[in-house]
Amino acid sequence: MTREFIDFVKEHLHDDTSRLLLSAARYPSVDMAAAVQQIEGLRTAQEKWPSLEPYDEFMYPPRLNREQSSSEATAEHKAHLAGKLCGEEALVSVADLTGGMGIDSIAFAQLGKNIHQSNPQTLTHVDYVEREAGLCSLMEHNRRVLGLENITVNNCDCMEWLSANDRRYDIIYIDPARRSSAGRKVSAFEDCVPNILQHMPLLRSHCRWLIVKASPMIDLGLAQRQLGEVAEVHIVSVKGECKEVLFVCGPHEGETVIHCIVKEPGGFNDIDFTRSQESAAEPCFCSSVGRYLYEPDAAVMKGGPFNLICHWMGVEKLARNTHLYTSDSLVSPFCGRTFCVLQEIKLDRKAIAAAIPDGKAHVVTRNFPVEAAALQRKLGLTEGGELFVIATSVGSRKTGFLCCHPSQDNHFLNVT
Repeated sequence: MTREFIDFVKEHLHDDTSRLLLSAARYPSVDMAAAVQQIEGLRTAQEKWPSLEPYDEFMYPPRLNREQSSSEATAEHKAHLAGKLCGEEALVSVADLTGGMGIDSIAFAQLGKNIHQSNPQTLTHVDYVEREAGLCSLMEHNRRVLGLENITVNNCDCMEWLSANDRRYDIIYIDPARRSSAGRKVSAFEDCVPNILQHMPLLRSHCRWLIVKASPMIDLGLAQRQLGEVAEVHIVSVKGECKEVLFVCGPHEGETVIHCIVKEPGGFNDIDFTRSQESAAEPCFCSSVGRYLYEPDAAVMKGGPFNLICHWMGVEKLARNTHLYTSDSLVSPFCGRTFCVLQEIKLDRKAIAAAIPDGKAHVVTRNFPVEAAALQRKLGLTEGGELFVIATSVGSRKTGFLCCHPSQDNHFLNVT
């Protein structure tokens, strides 16, 4: 990370990286592959890790490691979760057993610095464990760049390291690799590396709390039975996409609490419930669709408090298996997307063409026999515009609704 290298990266930050690689001979003093890796990392950081941007000397790993890394937002949630579980002042030690790019370790260490800044002698210590030597070298460099002296880098197999380690941690965090040897994505714990189901006694014997990150596709019920002693499940979404499922394992009384964590501009919205609360709640069904339709956020859809939503939000469900809701008066804020219903519409090309002359709309399907992409082609629509075609079931009836964003309802209601 010489000054020349840093200046080159800044100067070419917006260049075509493929062309830069082909023109490497023009810059003999620059490691072009490393420069391109840094340029692409900086571009990703603008959205995924914005607080890293000011650090010119922070070095980014290869693309796959960047893609697999936590975002800054989800890492911060895990750090605050660790603080909540232990009580911030009591959070003394954390082991991140699958370090990777190190964003989670950085978040744990930064929280540790923040909460113990008045007493550096009690600074939360983070053990970063990673078996890839190249990532460990980057982490050793980056922790110094960020001034995080409370991170120790350990280059080894995490389970071998833990077996040889007699330390007991406040928090152990593990994110098993979810790709097979052939590079195929997997979701079941037994298909991941390491297979944590084989190591649960070892993991639990070394910590007060174990936080396990799983695939967003994981079967929540099965995973809870496999892990045992699951106190909390955290389902985290960012910009409407389910990003992480976290299982918090440790001693607890009562039922597992499920937290649907929705990232919003001002922070996180935490919606929590238990399965017995959901089972006891009676859904409210609509007799007809009102002026507004609501689609729950991805984290809420994954968690499944579908009956409770009716009572929390004062809305009615379209059908038992249709996870869309309606009301005559606007409910705001709603834990997801809100649409203004312009009209019920027949789902054929003629009706759609008459209602949407420019042929541009977003198609959403819920409890409908045709997937959104296929229905969009069938209706002759292209993605775009400000209108939505929502295909769904109201009771047992399949139908469609032409909708817009509530902020534009006056404009479109006048048009329609």
